[in-house]
Amino acid sequence: MHYWLMKSEPDVFGIDDLAKMTRRTTGWDGVRNYQARNYMREMARGDQAFFYHSNCAEPGIAGIVEITRTAYPDPTAFDRKDPHYDPGSTPEKPRWFMVDVTLVRRLRRVITLSELKNKAEKELDGLALLRRGNRLSVLPVSTRQWRYILSLE
Repeated sequence: MHYWLMKSEPDVFGIDDLAKMTRRTTGWDGVRNYQARNYMREMARGDQAFFYHSNCAEPGIAGIVEITRTAYPDPTAFDRKDPHYDPGSTPEKPRWFMVDVTLVRRLRRVITLSELKNKAEKELDGLALLRRGNRLSVLPVSTRQWRYILSLE
């Protein structure tokens, strides 16, 4: 099993939105960064990811999701009316991919970015989220980092 961190803006789609869904499952679409796309292509069924709220008053980890469908072409790239449309991506030669995620659980509390920065101990050494200027929406998390972050809950 591998661990990940997936960012979403809570005013666009947050953990509460996922929790309200009938099956608590959704496609993670709209990723338009090649490295983030490549990470999603590495994901396997059963991998888990932190659901991270970004671009909000208090960014942080709000919950855990499980990858329930591996990477497949992102249909928003083919839809001219969608803000994520990409004329260079076609169903025959898709450029962008998505995965399906299912809510495992909300964390008992949000573990904030500022808290993670303040606790940047050896357990969090190399955590991509804490690297200056990192804006990727999908990031790998090591087993050591995963366990440590959960211990903060």
